[in-house]
Amino acid sequence: ARRIKRSLRRGGEARRTAMHVTHLECSLTGERREAGRLHNLSRAGKPLLVRYDLEAVGRALSRAVLAGRPAGMWKWRELLPLPQGVEPVSLGEPETPLVPLPRTGGANLIVKDEGRLPTGSFKARGLAMAVSMARHFGVKRIAMPTNGNAGAALAAYGARAGIATLAICPAETPAINIRETAAFGAEVLVANGQIDECGRIVGEGAAAGKWFDCSTLKEPYRIEGKKVMGLELAEQLGWQLPDAIFYPTGGGTGLIGMWKAFAELEAIGLIGPERPRMYAVQAAGCAPIVRAFEAGEEFAARWEGAATMATGIRVPKAIGDFLILRAVRESGGAGIAVEEAEIARAVEDAARDDGVLLCPEGGAVLAGWRQALERGLVGKDERIVLFNCANGNKYPLPDRSRRIDLATVKVEAL
Repeated sequence: ARRIKRSLRRGGEARRTAMHVTHLECSLTGERREAGRLHNLSRAGKPLLVRYDLEAVGRALSRAVLAGRPAGMWKWRELLPLPQGVEPVSLGEPETPLVPLPRTGGANLIVKDEGRLPTGSFKARGLAMAVSMARHFGVKRIAMPTNGNAGAALAAYGARAGIATLAICPAETPAINIRETAAFGAEVLVANGQIDECGRIVGEGAAAGKWFDCSTLKEPYRIEGKKVMGLELAEQLGWQLPDAIFYPTGGGTGLIGMWKAFAELEAIGLIGPERPRMYAVQAAGCAPIVRAFEAGEEFAARWEGAATMATGIRVPKAIGDFLILRAVRESGGAGIAVEEAEIARAVEDAARDDGVLLCPEGGAVLAGWRQALERGLVGKDERIVLFNCANGNKYPLPDRSRRIDLATVKVEAL
């Protein structure tokens, strides 16, 4: 909140490189950086955050103005960093729906289904923004490490922008994600290591001038695209935030982005000071944030031997770990780790009972909510939003069909 207020006070001092952007700010030290050029991390080696002239944004945006605009990611341009008059790299990013799970969890349990976005995952939000800014700054080649969906989104938006892309994937990345990424024209390398180890190669290549590093939180703009989840959610719920949010947490860009979005919405007068409790859900086989939360640590040590079917949250070491932990603690939330069997059961239950096919990461957050309910962290009467980060059809599913012989089958036996 103090940083938001400082941004308000200093809004008129900075050169306007975008519609309302004033500067970039180190998320750890508060160091200011110029916004009108390419950046990766701050001098402290931490993520840079975009700051806005929020007084000016508040004069331009109101509930009525937003209600009169077509739904979708780009209706929030005053709170996004792309300069005025510059066309975004877009594949038609919609406002994703809120879908109740009445049989699975009751009328107050709602899924925000990010699988409806281009390339079938919420990675489209961050990469639409990052690639738009990269094209604006004249980038010709982008690289990133990926467990699957981010690489596909980078490749799709790179193709749209005419920018060459490279994705380096751990060997456990689902085959459909690897093939999807390659289908969009990216160069895809499959490596025998975890995503943070793939990221080391991307970083070395960026330092050598071979490409621009678009890794999670290693440039300042993916988080701005991801924060639109929080902006949308506030408007969809009538400007009353839910009691709690359960978020599948690997790199944590979306959780950090939503926490930033809520602060900005309050600063411009669209919501009050109330906040949802933020629950960072991880798999028990890769839970560095949960371990750090329970130990009271500010930073999370690397998780060795990471393994889970929910590949999107298989991130042994997140560069934004302290930002995730800060948001969880400030909100009164928690870190929750769930077992593989719980993830699989949650996916099966939501599909069978409510017709919603969650991805494994979405299954993890449903399992996390169930655990939180058992532990008394949430109440059955509270309004809860779960984030399903991708389309469940992109993942392997068990074959539960039966074979019949049409020549001998009797209809009464079916």
